[in-house]
Amino acid sequence: MLLSPDTPLLAGLVGFATLIFLQFIITWLSVRIQFIHNLFKSQPALLFRNGRFLSKALARQRVTESEIRAAIREAGHLSLEDIAAVVLETDGTFSIMPHGQTSSRTALSDVIYADEQDEP
Repeated sequence: MLLSPDTPLLAGLVGFATLIFLQFIITWLSVRIQFIHNLFKSQPALLFRNGRFLSKALARQRVTESEIRAAIREAGHLSLEDIAAVVLETDGTFSIMPHGQTSSRTALSDVIYADEQDEP
């Protein structure tokens, strides 16, 4: 509607209203039905633990080691050995957890791949 002068205003408004309605319905259903929630929402994923990259998790999430290193630098850390864990959050950001801050596993309880073994 905005880019094409051939599209009538009413048709554009109907399309926009349809998108808003579908967004509302999906959100409403995902709060009430676990299957719908799992279908449309992702889980945080552990990508790096105790100085080691979890290459299977990196491949599944399509993240490179370079991206992890960049996120660690951005968080102000120079050494990979200082990092206890890196988690890819559901919004696409990385959470960097330095050693000494992971005494409890409760923060990682909903993170997928958290139980996988470190790879050599």
